[in-house]
Parts: sequence; structure tokens; C-alpha cells
Amino acid sequence: MAVPFRRTGKTAKRKRRTHQKLRKPALVTCPQTGEFTLPHRVTPNSGYYKGQQVLTKKEKED
Repeated sequence: MAVPFRRTGKTAKRKRRTHQKLRKPALVTCPQTGEFTLPHRVTPNSGYYKGQQVLTKKEKED
């Protein structure tokens, strides 16, 4: 089994791990309902996109 010739330093190890991180999603508030949603998406709660009604909710039939 291969063994490293020299020990990996702290700086080299940390540089390699800089891309392994969580990112928080960008959120915007819906102007109609005030709830948070992802940008450039139709809000599922109201059905609006760029101030226009795009989706309508279906009513349940009993």
C-alpha cells in the first residue's frame, strides 16, 4: 500500500476543502402573499409570476 512521502500541510489541506461548503438559497418575498420563494419561479401558493396571474388553483369536487 502506498504511503505519502511527506505530511500534507494545514494550508494545502484547507485549500483543497474550500469548495466543500453549504450555500444558502437566494429567497425573495412574494408581493401578493409576503411569503418567501425562489426568484424567477411561479409562487405555488398564489400562482403569480412578475405580477401576473399564471396558475389557477383547482377546486376539489366532492
